[in-house]
Amino acid sequence: MRPDDWHLTEDIHDFHARAGEFLRSRPALHTTPLTTIERLRTRGADAFGGPAPVLGCLERSGKVHATFSLIRGLSLTHLTPEQADTLAAHLAALGQSLPFVSADHGTATAFAEAWQRRTGATPTLRDRIRLYRLGTLTPPTPVPDGRGRFVGEQDREQLMLFLREFTTDVREAVTIDAASWAGTRFADKHFTFWETPDGTPVSMAGATSMVGGMVRVDPVYTPARLRGRGYAGAVTAEVSQAALTAGATDVALYADPANPTSNALYQRIGYRPIAECAVYDFASAEPEASEGPGAGRPAPGP
Repeated sequence: MRPDDWHLTEDIHDFHARAGEFLRSRPALHTTPLTTIERLRTRGADAFGGPAPVLGCLERSGKVHATFSLIRGLSLTHLTPEQADTLAAHLAALGQSLPFVSADHGTATAFAEAWQRRTGATPTLRDRIRLYRLGTLTPPTPVPDGRGRFVGEQDREQLMLFLREFTTDVREAVTIDAASWAGTRFADKHFTFWETPDGTPVSMAGATSMVGGMVRVDPVYTPARLRGRGYAGAVTAEVSQAALTAGATDVALYADPANPTSNALYQRIGYRPIAECAVYDFASAEPEASEGPGAGRPAPGP
């Protein structure tokens, strides 16, 4: 494979025209690139802060076989080891600095090894993430007392409080307040509370806008003091059903495979694992890349 099989661009609309059909062909597996590109299309090249994004397509005979986005770090769709090595050689020759790589586990590992060979950068496994796709939704029984309610503008303070607690739990370095809200990864999402009969919010779930028939549930959070009462399952089912009702053909979510409680919960309500993902950090003497809002624990995704 030749390095020039990779078409690189900073033109979001050119990339979308080239790669859109490929990304939509497997919407759950491509959940992160679909939502990333949609944010860039709607909010512009500075949607994530920092330098202009670099986007790439692996093309042969007019057909796209893989893509990448280089924003705060490198996010890849599935690559063979040969394809990963060729891309690593190409990016190294261009002098690109990579803080991390995120992809399905096999692709991320192959690229991390190739990048180390090409640049001397030492990869360190930071995270493992499991990607799920909804099969047949099976709402939990019994349903806890209360109801799901869409989060409105009047709920912003409570929502930000939950999100600050959530990001602390998952070690995500981001400031969430009225001034920073628009620049966070949460600002583009739609949220639902599960509230008790007296109207007290006890759990929340977010969801992306639909892209290519796909909605991703993210994040799901219940305060520690309220866990074990069925609230997370109820609000996740509520958001999942809303996505299906709106016409989604694929509903996806990520989970930490080291958390048996959440993984068991998602599988009980109908989610099935479709990929194991990994994030590798790179430590080297390369020039330091600037970080945009929300940098820290990177969003996973193949």
